[in-house]
Formats: sequence, structure tokens, C-alpha cells
Amino acid sequence: MSRSIVQISGRKECYFCRALAEEEGYYGDLTDKGLHKHHIMHGTANRRLADKYGLWVWLCPEHHELGPEAVHRNRKIDLLLIRIGQKAFEIVYGHAKWMEVFAKNYIDGG
Repeated sequence: MSRSIVQISGRKECYFCRALAEEEGYYGDLTDKGLHKHHIMHGTANRRLADKYGLWVWLCPEHHELGPEAVHRNRKIDLLLIRIGQKAFEIVYGHAKWMEVFAKNYIDGG
């Protein structure tokens, strides 16, 4: 499994739970054994590319599939995570490589 270029802490915890906790000033342990690996780019071919380039994060069931703000139920949240992934990718590989690999710009009106 490739290392995530989005969730760079290396901790196995929900990406969104960590962001919400830090917003509230909590920096303690959020590790959870019920996490799902979420590929930021969808579809069979894109899932393989997401693995190759580290475009994935850990998500708890609530943020992955079950809750109203889960990426698989809320397109706004899904696009937010795709934009975060694109920014991380471009820091590592550049915009031209993003367009070569994924062919769509999600940051600038995509």
C-alpha cells in the first residue's frame, strides 16, 4: 500500500474527525480500528491511480458511508476531498502531471 500524500501524519485515524478535533483544540489520540481506506479518486482505473499516487485517506464509517456528510452520500464533501487531494498531488507532482493523469481540474471551477 502506498503512503498517503493527503493524510501525511501517518496516524491511522479518520481524516475528517482529526480536522474537526483540531478545530476544537483537541490533539489527542483518535485512532480507531473500524476505519475504511477511502480512495479520493473513484472508479476502477482511478482507484488504482489513487493507490499509486497516494491519493487516499482513512475515514470512520460515519464520514465514509453512513452519515449525512459521508463522502459516499454527500457530493459537496466528496468534491472537497477531491480538491484537497488535487492540491496535495500538485505539491508533489505539479499541475501538468495532474492533468496528464486525471484530465480534469477540480480546483478552478472543475
